[in-house]
Amino acid sequence: MNIEVVRLNLISPLYYAPEKDSDPFGYREGGGEKLFCFELDKAQAREFEPDKTKILGNPVFSGKAADGASGESRMEFPPGNYLFAQKREILSRKDIIDMAVEIQQEGLWQRLLFGEKLYLRYLFEDGCSVTQLFRPYTEP
Repeated sequence: MNIEVVRLNLISPLYYAPEKDSDPFGYREGGGEKLFCFELDKAQAREFEPDKTKILGNPVFSGKAADGASGESRMEFPPGNYLFAQKREILSRKDIIDMAVEIQQEGLWQRLLFGEKLYLRYLFEDGCSVTQLFRPYTEP
């Protein structure tokens, strides 16, 4: 997969209203902005050549853009440093995992310290659907 992996400093949080039983790999155009958070397998999350069948854990959160809504039920996509990549299309599960591995490899080359979460975001931007991945990191 040909993607550009960049460092992104998210300075403000994004808010999402929880959605139960939302399929992270079943997104369809017109579904609105959605965010999924995965815990990554602890062993695979630090490997340069991770096992693609094991790297993604279960989703720990799924939600739809909250449009400024407040309240205890909303979830925050926290500000911070992320390695980020996107494709201007809705990707399959396989392609999402391939992109996650490329992000991981780039971060390991840069000797970044990764968190054990991966954020998958879908949105409609500039006339097309977009798939985005965010992997939090800190510098050593």
